[in-house]
Amino acid sequence: MRRKLLAAVFAVVAATAALTACSSGNDDPNVLKIGTEGTYAPFSYQDNGSITGYDVEVAKAVGEKLGRKVEFVQTPWDAIFAGLESKRFDLVANQVTVNPERAQKYSLSQPYTTSEGVIVTKADNTGIHALTDLSGKTCAQSVTSNWNKVAAGAGCKVEGVEGFVQAIQLLKNGRVDATVNDTLAVGEYAKKTNDSSVHVAGKTGETSKQAFAGRKDSQALIDQVNTALDQLRADGTLAKISDKYFGTDVSK
Repeated sequence: MRRKLLAAVFAVVAATAALTACSSGNDDPNVLKIGTEGTYAPFSYQDNGSITGYDVEVAKAVGEKLGRKVEFVQTPWDAIFAGLESKRFDLVANQVTVNPERAQKYSLSQPYTTSEGVIVTKADNTGIHALTDLSGKTCAQSVTSNWNKVAAGAGCKVEGVEGFVQAIQLLKNGRVDATVNDTLAVGEYAKKTNDSSVHVAGKTGETSKQAFAGRKDSQALIDQVNTALDQLRADGTLAKISDKYFGTDVSK
């Protein structure tokens, strides 16, 4: 009986310790943990075994202004907000589009990217030129992304994917008719691959702004991030990072 009692006590202690470890979040005030995909070029991707990209460099610059070391936690897009809410990291830096729904649920920084949406189809598809042409078609989209809402709102049946690369693959394989995404991401894909089998068939007519996302209880951190972004905009750092990746300033 004594052995059983001790075993039960040890089990409770172990379980409590595990829960504490899972819920402790980031306790080091000198470290800023940031969730990002790591598969979404040119914003967040792997290069020679290291994570890099526009969002990554902006996040590092913000961390430097705050005097904090930045650690990136690679997370699939469709799980990234769950990771934020469970305190696996402090912020999301992954082209989070600002919209009323997200602003209500999360603390969002001032935007650091402005871009527009485009519709991508196979090059031989001549029937899609605008959002109105997507009605009744099938689109490959990350289901929790802003572009998924744009495509679905146009009447496109959505085929859920993990990211842009998978969306393009489904498009090339003829499993979907189109994908709607950010013009900067599409431009990067075209530049790196010279893939002539797909093309930009039209624009969505929408301009979007992207920001850092934090939990609602981290407004103080977002205020610090906003101050850092103001400084980075004033000293030309944001424009420099933007020009490196896009040849123009998309941070305005």
